Amino acid sequence: MESILLLLHTESDGSLARPALEAFAAALSLGAELTVGLAGSTVQPAADRIAGAGAAVKRILAVAGPAFAEPRYATDAAAAEALARASGAPIVLAPSTSRWSRALPGVAFRLGGRVDTHATAIAEAGGAPAITRWFYRQRMEAVLTRSLRPWVVLLDSGCVPAWDGPTGQAVVESVALAPPATRTSVTGTRSPESGQQTIRPDARLLFVAGAGWTKKQADGAVHSADAEKLILDFLRLTQASLGGSKSLVDLSGEGEAVLRFMTHMNQIGQTGATPRHPKGLSTCCHGEEPHAVGWRFIGERRAINLDPNCGWARGKADVLYVADAFEVMAHLNRLLQ
Repeated sequence: MESILLLLHTESDGSLARPALEAFAAALSLGAELTVGLAGSTVQPAADRIAGAGAAVKRILAVAGPAFAEPRYATDAAAAEALARASGAPIVLAPSTSRWSRALPGVAFRLGGRVDTHATAIAEAGGAPAITRWFYRQRMEAVLTRSLRPWVVLLDSGCVPAWDGPTGQAVVESVALAPPATRTSVTGTRSPESGQQTIRPDARLLFVAGAGWTKKQADGAVHSADAEKLILDFLRLTQASLGGSKSLVDLSGEGEAVLRFMTHMNQIGQTGATPRHPKGLSTCCHGEEPHAVGWRFIGERRAINLDPNCGWARGKADVLYVADAFEVMAHLNRLLQ
């Protein structure tokens, strides 16, 4: 098996996030000679975190310093290129974070290699790695190999259990790199208040709302305000991640009643996201193929719908509750409280 370089960037405190530990587990599973390249403001805590793998990791290289603390194409690309050249590995793996996804395609060009993104698995095949990825909105699965080197592969998160080995004391080899000239500076970070956050990639549960929440109910009236409260209360009590069907997120452009906290960022399905959560609960959705394709990687799928013949009932859900979602969610919130 060819030698491998695993590129990881550290968090602000020098630690490694879950996608990095997942990619580390995937790299270890190949049984190849492994070098880990770290980039960030400080790297020793991250190096110690993976040192428990012992002899499975041949070297730990690092480009560290304040200039490499923040996500920025110029500095990230320079750090990745320096680590790749120092290692000399023909295969370069990295977690598919927004930071590496932005920088590594350019790095592959600088190295004269090729890049493949959104790999969901990697395995040994005849002495060389083979990756698995999905095409055509997650409808077709393909296994790919390449002969051109270096080969850069970005691994999607949520596909491999994160490495959970012991910590140790690592010896880090510093790679000298003068920070490149930049035209931008990071002045701060803005993020929504925790109570307003609805997209949680690490949540155990994905809650998806459909357009039925904004339609007329049994009494002939629309209860969008009640729907908002029920959904937000459930998200607050469970810390679930929120998704929406295309029909629901499109309503805002049609002058219809909407859930004010729902945006196209929450969209799940053929033209939206395909998240990976252990469990999923769909409410007031019909479960037709364009929407259900976004659930392809959800472990356990349940749905609430008044229509016993909806798409979820035709083999797309593990459990279908034929009931009024307003009543079910109100009762569920009372139990959770």
